[in-house]
Amino acid sequence: LRFSCRRWGGLVQTGGSLRLSCAASGSIFSINDMGWYRQAPGNQRESVASITSGGSTDYADSVKGRFTISRDNAKNTVYLQMNALKPEDTAVYYCYVQHRERTGYRMVYWGKGTQVTVSS
Repeated sequence: LRFSCRRWGGLVQTGGSLRLSCAASGSIFSINDMGWYRQAPGNQRESVASITSGGSTDYADSVKGRFTISRDNAKNTVYLQMNALKPEDTAVYYCYVQHRERTGYRMVYWGKGTQVTVSS
């Protein structure tokens, strides 16, 4: 699979908003879960949010109430709306999709990271 990832907005200050999107393309049979991870310098990659094919969502406690994940199944695209941003949200954000092949085999594909920097 290939990914087209985009950050809607540039450098943002504390309290600001950004929107990320990530569109998967290629030989797609079925996409199950989609989501976002992030990795700050010196830290391990951590889950931010996920969404099932049915629309059920899950969030890290640190972003609940501030971030919203959504998806457009027709476009194989996942979005992350980030509001009330904090400096601790600064990280490289990675999207992922769990792809299910016709055989039933499932594999996770990762998009290229997108830098998000929140200034204080």
